[in-house]
Amino acid sequence: MCVPTTCTTCGKTTWSGCGAHIDEVRATVPADRWCGGHTDPAPAKRWWQRG
Repeated sequence: MCVPTTCTTCGKTTWSGCGAHIDEVRATVPADRWCGGHTDPAPAKRWWQRG
């Protein structure tokens, strides 16, 4: 089952899980709040920056 989660790069909503239920997750999120994906990975945070 897929669930909404926060993108670590942009802070918008994305999904986590098996991938079979992405459409169900997207249906609960406004289009302007959905993360469209990123070509570059998020920069690694130092241990003291993680929250």
